[in-house]
This record gives sequence, C-alpha cells and structure tokens, in this order.
Amino acid sequence: MKKSNKPIIQHINNFLEYLDIEKGLSNTTLENYTHLLSKFSNWLKENKLKNLKPHQLTPEVVWKYKVYLAKCINPATKQPLKKSTRNYYLIALRNLLNYFADRDIVSLPAEKIKLIRLKSERAIKFLTLEQIEKLLLAPDDSTKTGIRDRAILETLFSTGLRVRELVSLDRNQIKIKPDTKELEISVTGKGGRIRTVYFSERAIEALRNYLKTRDDKEKALFISYKGPKSIARLTTRSIENIIKKYCVLAGVPITTTPHTLRHSFATDLLSQGVDLRTVQEFLGHKNISTTQIYTHITSLRLKEIHKKFHSGKKLKK
Repeated sequence: MKKSNKPIIQHINNFLEYLDIEKGLSNTTLENYTHLLSKFSNWLKENKLKNLKPHQLTPEVVWKYKVYLAKCINPATKQPLKKSTRNYYLIALRNLLNYFADRDIVSLPAEKIKLIRLKSERAIKFLTLEQIEKLLLAPDDSTKTGIRDRAILETLFSTGLRVRELVSLDRNQIKIKPDTKELEISVTGKGGRIRTVYFSERAIEALRNYLKTRDDKEKALFISYKGPKSIARLTTRSIENIIKKYCVLAGVPITTTPHTLRHSFATDLLSQGVDLRTVQEFLGHKNISTTQIYTHITSLRLKEIHKKFHSGKKLKK
C-alpha cells in the first residue's frame, strides 16, 4: 500500500475511467457516478479541503459530509434529501474508496462509511394477474395507436424488460412469421450485460398485429404517432404516460409504472415456483441480493394462503 500525493478530487476522473474500462458500466451509470461525486468534490472545495489526500480522509470528515447531506434541499421538491437519496451519495463515495483499495492506495476502508438505516425495505409495487389482465385489455384494438399500446403492454409483462431496454428495441430484432409461436431475443441491460428475453404467445400475437400496421422505414420498434416528428422512437417518458393512461381506463392503481410490470413479472414467476437464481437471470440482475427484494412479497402471499387454508380450525381441541 502506498500514500498518494494527489488530492482525492484529482483521482475521481481516474475512478470514472476505471468504472468504464474495467467494470464495464453503462454511460448512464457513469453519469450517475459523476453527478454523485461532484457533490462531494464541491463540498470539499467549499470547506477548503480540495487538497485532501486519500489517506487524510477520516471518519470525522465523512461525518461532516453526512451532516451536510442531511441539510441539503432537493430543488424539485423543496424538501430535504430523502435518506435513500443520501445513501446513494455515500455509496458512490464508498466505491471510490474501494477503487483506492484496488489500486493499493492508502485510504479509509469503505466499510467505515456507514449507510443510513432505513425504516423499512423498499416497497415493491406489483399488480395481481386480474389487474394485469384488465390493463393489457384496456387499449382499443380498432385503432393504430391502440394496437401499438397493446403490444407495448404485452411485451413489458411478458419479458420483464426495463423501460430503457424496451425503447431501445429495433424492428429488425423482432422476426415474426405467420406460424411463429416462440420468440427470444438478446438485449443489453445495465452495465452492458447481455441476456436473453422470451415472449409469450400473447405478446407475439400483439407484436404481429402491430407490425402489420407499420409501413414506414423507421428502425425503432415502438414509434410515436404524434408531434412534429410523427415517426420517431418513443421515449421512456412516453411509455410512462401511455401506462398512466391505461391505468385510468382499466381501474388499476394510478401509481403503476413500467417498472411495476417488471415487478409483476418477477413476482408471478416466484409465485409459480420458479427459483430465485432463474428469476435473477430473467431480470438481468448482477447480484442475487437485488432479486431477493421479491422474496418478501411472495412470503407475505404464502402467509396469507396458509392463514386462509391451513388455520387448523377444523381440528378438534
């Protein structure tokens, strides 16, 4: 291990290059790290610590930074930063310290930066199969827009795709013939990880009907039908708005998002007895710990089933 003469601030660009080249993280993730660590850099400068070197970072300095984060105001909500948001800033700093350790640079151990304890696990919102059915049948199949929207909804639930992965799909990836009943494609997810996703027969049929309406040359699979550029790739925001629209029509929770369908996809698989490792592969999670958030939901459902059907009330005392 060696002490570095370069201030922490000057190491950040090297750290980002390390994440890009050695860790293979996506551009979006790199942008997030840049944003998260810029707050720490600015805080160091404002507190006359811009020359602070890795080995000079102490728990006291980290504590002062945590106090600063607690006082920060979110410009969008005009409220203090949420504890979960403050944790993101701390996780970014932790990973910078892990980088120092990987490069044999003396610094504070990453585990010395304690994350803020949250009161409860992140709530996982999902729809029941009955609600899913109502949502999928909400679009009007007699219109071009409705046919497209049905294909979007069916695809999201059938594959568990992230919304960014969905909007990135190109038409040439979807090769459907009149007799096609099985379809699988490769997608690139977070961190550049490639995985295979599978389409149900319902989703294939919805996509087949949608592709029949396409007489343009736009390469994007899902396109917009309105605006100055009427034939253009749909954005993530557009998909979110489409789902909100059908939530109202179907009478399902208005809080439903594209990610809710991904949660519903995962929860349904686990409820059917699919093991956690397989669900991890379907979702493209790097770590099994990310997939484990769903086990809490399925455990609650099992508890309800046990209580309803195996209460022991029929046994004699």
